[in-house]
Amino acid sequence: MTKKLFLKTPLALRQLMKEKTRLAVAVAGITFADMLIFIQMGFESALFDAAIQPHRNLSADLVLINPQFNTLFSVKSFSRERLYQALSYDGVKSVNSVYIGTGQWRNPETRIDRAILVWGVDPNQPGLKFPEVQKNNDALKPLNQVMFDQAGRPEYGAVGEIFKKTGNFQTELNNKSVSVKGVFSNGASFAADGNVITSDSTFLQLFPERKPDQIEVGLINLQPGADVEKIKTQLRIGLNPDPKNPFVEIGTPEDFAQKEKNYWANGTGIGFIFGLGVGVGFIVGIVIVYQILYSDVSDHLPEYATLKAMGYTDSYLLGVLIQEALFLAILGYLPAFFLSFGLYQLTFAATMLPISMKVDRAITVFIMTVIMCSVSGAIALKKLRSADPADIF
Repeated sequence: MTKKLFLKTPLALRQLMKEKTRLAVAVAGITFADMLIFIQMGFESALFDAAIQPHRNLSADLVLINPQFNTLFSVKSFSRERLYQALSYDGVKSVNSVYIGTGQWRNPETRIDRAILVWGVDPNQPGLKFPEVQKNNDALKPLNQVMFDQAGRPEYGAVGEIFKKTGNFQTELNNKSVSVKGVFSNGASFAADGNVITSDSTFLQLFPERKPDQIEVGLINLQPGADVEKIKTQLRIGLNPDPKNPFVEIGTPEDFAQKEKNYWANGTGIGFIFGLGVGVGFIVGIVIVYQILYSDVSDHLPEYATLKAMGYTDSYLLGVLIQEALFLAILGYLPAFFLSFGLYQLTFAATMLPISMKVDRAITVFIMTVIMCSVSGAIALKKLRSADPADIF
């Protein structure tokens, strides 16, 4: 037993190192497959993170939305009356409302309009967790003054840079003059390239067709120690007399975020495309490693047959192949891991999407790489079983 353990690891290493060119090709192939998986997972994660970031920045215990809501870029409104009805329930401390609409932001340098997500809030209680908004909410009180998302796409203009130098930025939003009086950071997403926060009064001037009593999001804050789930159930029943035709949907900000996430994951082809990319990378890796191990076994069949003649079983030889596969997995994973850091930075600079390496993703891809290489080793065993000791005697 001791002899077997001693011979086992050197054999796996020796087999790999005999053909350095083949080893380099195998490592490059696994690195490519892993990078493809990292990129696909990174884009998918960035999509979800960017899409739900505004939802998680709502300052509320419970959120009211239209039951037909799917995503922010096509948000639907409901009557503010439903929100005020929530004040009659025990445990409800205060309510607030948010308008959401898509406006046209004009870059003052290029004079090109670009769609931007506009948030209309009560300047006294903005209902948003952005520190810049909470500290500078007075800037929203005068009409036609806004706060701009400096983490948005650069096509809107050098708003953040100019504002920090001059303290002001003049442009047009929906063909109306507005002044930037503050900046905050949210970031671009697949639904919106940028965001603007205004007072509710400014919002209604920018969107004159909108009815003041029709809101997009209702914010409910509860008394300290209140049972969130209990009150949510009470509101769901009380605000919707007809369960088959509800007026509003009630949930936590996280429920609101998950609804948006589910839309992008299941309601569009984007989630499927990224998942398909991960699957393709996994299959490509299996094929590459299998080809390398198959070629290795084919070139060294006499050696393997000799080991069989010495009494080593197919299980032992499978262990050698699996060890070779694991060495290849590690050698291919490490460069892919570090190269993906650079690709994530390039992607962030080009798209402004919040893409970065995450620990759980790094672990998941490593496990997938190990499985990928182990499966290839198990498939290559079929060739190894044909190594008959009688062929060399």
